[in-house]
Amino acid sequence: MSELQKIKKSKPSFVPEPSAILEDFRIAMISRHASLMGRKEVFMGKAKFGIFGDGKELAQIAMARAFQLGDFRSGYYRDQTFMMAMGELNVKQYFAQLYAYTNVEEEPASAGRLMNGHFATRSLNEDGSWKDLTKMNNSAADISPTAAQMPKLLGLAYASKLFRVNKGMKKLKQFSVNGNEVAWGTIGNASTSEGMFFESINAAGVLQVPMVISIWDDEYGISVPKEFHTTKGSISEALAGFQRTEEKPGFEIIKVKGWNYEALLQAFQEAGELARTEHVPVLIHVEEMTQPQGHSTSGSHERYKSKERLDWEKDWDCIKKFREYILENELATADALDKIEAEAKAHVKKEKEAAWSDFSGEIKKELNEAVALIKSAAKDSTRKVVLDQLADELKKTINPIRKDVVSTVRKALLLLRFDSNSGKNELKAWYEKQNELNHDRYSSHLYSQSEWSVLKIDEVPAEFNEKSAVVDGREVLQAFFDNKLENDPRFFAFGEDVGKIGDVNQAFAGLQAKHGEWRVSDTSIRECTIIGQGIGAALRGLRPIAEIQYLDYLLYGLQMLSDDLASLQYRTKGGQKAPLIVRTRGHRLEGVWHAGSPMGMILSTLRGMVVCVPRDMTQAAGMYNTLLKSDEPAIVVECLNGYRLKERLPENIGEFTVPLGKPEILREGTDLTIVTYGSMCRIVMDAAQELSEIGIEVEVIDVQTLLPFDVHGIIGESVKKTNRVIFADEDVPGGASAFMLQQVIEGQKVFRYLDSDPQTLPAKAHRPAYSSDGDYFSKPSIEDVVEKVYSMMHEVNPKTFPAL
Repeated sequence: MSELQKIKKSKPSFVPEPSAILEDFRIAMISRHASLMGRKEVFMGKAKFGIFGDGKELAQIAMARAFQLGDFRSGYYRDQTFMMAMGELNVKQYFAQLYAYTNVEEEPASAGRLMNGHFATRSLNEDGSWKDLTKMNNSAADISPTAAQMPKLLGLAYASKLFRVNKGMKKLKQFSVNGNEVAWGTIGNASTSEGMFFESINAAGVLQVPMVISIWDDEYGISVPKEFHTTKGSISEALAGFQRTEEKPGFEIIKVKGWNYEALLQAFQEAGELARTEHVPVLIHVEEMTQPQGHSTSGSHERYKSKERLDWEKDWDCIKKFREYILENELATADALDKIEAEAKAHVKKEKEAAWSDFSGEIKKELNEAVALIKSAAKDSTRKVVLDQLADELKKTINPIRKDVVSTVRKALLLLRFDSNSGKNELKAWYEKQNELNHDRYSSHLYSQSEWSVLKIDEVPAEFNEKSAVVDGREVLQAFFDNKLENDPRFFAFGEDVGKIGDVNQAFAGLQAKHGEWRVSDTSIRECTIIGQGIGAALRGLRPIAEIQYLDYLLYGLQMLSDDLASLQYRTKGGQKAPLIVRTRGHRLEGVWHAGSPMGMILSTLRGMVVCVPRDMTQAAGMYNTLLKSDEPAIVVECLNGYRLKERLPENIGEFTVPLGKPEILREGTDLTIVTYGSMCRIVMDAAQELSEIGIEVEVIDVQTLLPFDVHGIIGESVKKTNRVIFADEDVPGGASAFMLQQVIEGQKVFRYLDSDPQTLPAKAHRPAYSSDGDYFSKPSIEDVVEKVYSMMHEVNPKTFPAL
């Protein structure tokens, strides 16, 4: 008998005491009035946009009743009632986010960096260290892209599996209690059309992890009804083949009405217990939900819903049905419920006003300071009339925001450019102080600001002696990974072909047999959820390496990396971290889909991650060591053509580190600097040798990491010496080579030291053609480097270096 059949046949056994039921009613009313008042605040111009959880209250309360300390939520922007029921969101915080209040104490989920409805608990202490996650209600930080919460949900549940099956993890008591934690996911019915949802469902069924997915089904995706979204118009029917049987594992699938209080309690308690004890994934399809205010403040649902549908939604509103349930069971009188609602409404109004007072009061204080300083500076200015007018207009601004204040001050400083008085200096000092504050409010924590930042990890040089073995590059990595698996129970690796065969290039060869299949694991072909699996596990204190087999396939997981992982520390202002390491390989090999170097794409989309581009496997091992000592997410792009090249095996394989953000000078020279990375290092070094033989001494610099990029200004110092520079790489024109040029020419201000135009030497604009000839004619060759350098030297000294 399925769980669904049990629920239908059995009398609910999870009905709370009357006082608890009335408390649930109170929470539902608070949440509903927060939604209603929130919409009005947007229309009054006090907030930019609003999206609310009205219509979903009852199911979310039931979910909260099944949630336990240590559990994790990965949901979406309509889960306000759940967060309120858990005590992790109060009304004042709710409105603080609506107003985008940048005070992290008042708006702890995102410090005003996200639009309303994005929820998160703070997993970290102020210094960036982990809290005891087993004693908290945990909510992974929400993101807006539809269904993008699902891959991370898989990882949160997968961590529980690891905590249960890996004996070495038993001592990690601040992260898990024997893997008993359930990962609770929520998603709207329309978003189940996304590939990320289906990929996550399939992976969870394969892995058998404690994951409960709740689908809030109000039958629409903005204006599009369910028949255009889902096969059979029902996601639970479409996924019926995932239902587990006595013979084969799978999902437990439960259907329940979003207005039926007792059935909801039963469904969520059954689901939570099953997932928690047996690690069976469960899907709860919550049908017949409503959306009283429509999708968001961007439009009205009266435009696309029929009168009959709108009337039905009023009659079957979950709070109305809950009220009827309470009255029918004589748990309270109508007057008592009216009083609860009135008190809830008054409470919401009071907290809303307090949130607005705090938010607007801080800005009005800054506004008044700016007005006074502008007027003071105007007294002795030739532009007094215009400056006074600016100040007066600012003073009259209705519902001012910080932009109004700062924009006016900047205009005033422009008007004061010819003046020299104490008032101008005071205004300028005030503006500079505000710049510091606003950097913290709006731009801090893109990268870790803790003591575990990659920039603060001490360098430990690799040690060699006369007995150091000379081995294939892949064996250096193999020795490193073996060491980490032996010494760090939090460390594990997974991906396509990583387990049994030890990855396609053998860096994990034999390590699954030695350390177990839960430490070195195979996955199916599913890059998106490989990334999500890693993000979720890292959010729970583990140190995963998620492998993307080839760099070209990163595109499948790019959205998760960009929208979720790369922005996590930023969008929580240091409240959460997920130090996932993504291991992949690229650069030189063969063909359109196995020789990629899309570094410009990575640089544009993955700000917030460290981007390592090692030239060999020893350097890669040192980078992994550094990353595992840090608390930042990273991608490491190993060189495809380097696994069989010979390298010396460091004696301190588990300890040596490579400093990140610090380029290495591979060859000193006086005539020209070439800046490169990865597989191009060998090409450029070979070219430098040829150039030396004809009298041109090139300085070759390996950047080592593209993010962070040369924080010490090493490249700039080289250019000051050589007065010429080429940025060479295998990306398309205008990609990483252009990024490096901008970082050095603009960031390190070396233009004045150049005696020749700065140059780039990228690959062709198309992807690499197949075969060795395709490689030669698609990407920079030794001859390309030689000729590029020679051409620049010909311009300098045509007599010594005549035209070719």
